[in-house]
Amino acid sequence: MESWGTTLLLLFFANLLVLGVSSTQDHDKHFLECLIDQFQSSNADPSNVVYNPNNASYASLLLAPNLRPESTSPLRPLLIVTPYYEHEIRAVIYCSKKLGTQMRVRSGGHDYEGLSYISGIPFVILDMRNFRSASINTKDKTAWVEVGMTLGQLYHTIARHSKTLAFTAGVCPTVGLGGHISGGGYGMMSRKHSIAADHIIDAKVMNADGHIVDRRSMGEDLFWAIRGGGGTSFGIVLAFKLQLVTIPETVTVFKVSRTSEQNATSLVHKWQYIADRIDQNILLRLFLRSITSPIHGNRTIHATFTTLYLGRAHDLLPIMQEKFPELGLVQEDCIEMSWIESALYFAGLRNESLDILLSRTPTGIFARNYLKGKSDYVRQPIPVTGLRGMWRFLHEEDEHMAELQFSPYGGALNDYSESETPFAHRAGFIFMIHYAVTWNSSGNSELERHMNWIRRFYSYMAPYVSKNPRAAYFNYRDLDLGTNNEGNTSYAQASVWGLKYFGNNFNRLVRVKTKVDPSNFFRNEQSIPPLSL
Repeated sequence: MESWGTTLLLLFFANLLVLGVSSTQDHDKHFLECLIDQFQSSNADPSNVVYNPNNASYASLLLAPNLRPESTSPLRPLLIVTPYYEHEIRAVIYCSKKLGTQMRVRSGGHDYEGLSYISGIPFVILDMRNFRSASINTKDKTAWVEVGMTLGQLYHTIARHSKTLAFTAGVCPTVGLGGHISGGGYGMMSRKHSIAADHIIDAKVMNADGHIVDRRSMGEDLFWAIRGGGGTSFGIVLAFKLQLVTIPETVTVFKVSRTSEQNATSLVHKWQYIADRIDQNILLRLFLRSITSPIHGNRTIHATFTTLYLGRAHDLLPIMQEKFPELGLVQEDCIEMSWIESALYFAGLRNESLDILLSRTPTGIFARNYLKGKSDYVRQPIPVTGLRGMWRFLHEEDEHMAELQFSPYGGALNDYSESETPFAHRAGFIFMIHYAVTWNSSGNSELERHMNWIRRFYSYMAPYVSKNPRAAYFNYRDLDLGTNNEGNTSYAQASVWGLKYFGNNFNRLVRVKTKVDPSNFFRNEQSIPPLSL
């Protein structure tokens, strides 16, 4: 005789079948039936885990910060599964393998091309948002963190335990840890403490057979691969053990802006000669936009030098006055605060409560806009003539819709060899360029106009950036670099973009993939292929 719990389980899935499958293909029905069997066998409760298109929460769960990928995708996921427990993830893997249904794994959903939440063939989303616990060990300066946490949630948790511990990662608080850390993780402390992936000291990964391995049992090849090569090509990362970094109780920040009329062009040109060589406690980031000049009424370049210094203002000022006197930094520009307050500052949330870091609601360019991003790496300073050509492109776009971000390298980033992790962009790179254009109107004409603009801009930049290969940052995923048929990529196809993201490390990533996932179960349009394809 069936138990009351089993009866409720069957009723729940019966409702899903009636509401969600009556007008869809048998594929949907079979997947649900498979999940019924799997959930029954583990006595799991699916009522707050499995969502189909007729569930009230389905639409809100599907929402992603970037509207562009879903606006061009022909399909929505059959189901969204938000597991709390490992056996629930194992059930989704089992059914995906059995039925040949593609599975997309999402921790935050900020990926630029939507590869964690769109697909051209029937698929399900495994949304890791409920895997968000963290355990901080202040004595060992380590943290076990689950991948569904956001950066903001991690920073908030660390700050509750210590005023002098932090983690080196990005500035956007709603980015999910899983993709960000496994793909690199550049941030405002990277010149002092390098990137997030360099501070992974252990991990828990579920493979295609549903088995969970840690660093010791997975082996050093797989552990190497998930520290910069992305996790979703190799398995489902459940948690990372991170080495935290020691920071002073007081740090200094500033944002100094200059326009073309205030010699912005010459300042940007000079910045290229000092940004990667200055004291590594300083990260001097640069944001560039085209705005209407408050003085002349014409379009002008607006350059903002956004900086974190791991120390007090009285120590920062002499360094800046010696290395970059042209900027004219003065005491009044500098603000001293704690590291956690600087996390709010760089996210544009300075006057908010620290608890806003716990929110998953995106802000800034990811606040439900259409977005296209691209990236480049620079080895030699761009001449003034090249900069002026860049300004012309910025003036073409709508005001406040396009932005360049120059992120300096050097410092601790150079302390690691190119092959130590899959993240190959180390010594020899001055800075990274991030190109972004956003818009808020739907329609093909708007899409084509903005996409054409950023692609022309990218083409113009070819003489000024790295070559053979032209490098790109994996966390700024860009399908313009190459794609394939639903993840079934040959080595030759994948090497087009793989060498740009990973340099000479791409071949080792392929060998790891061939060893741990030869059937290519974990895949997307830019996943690492096994050699068998």
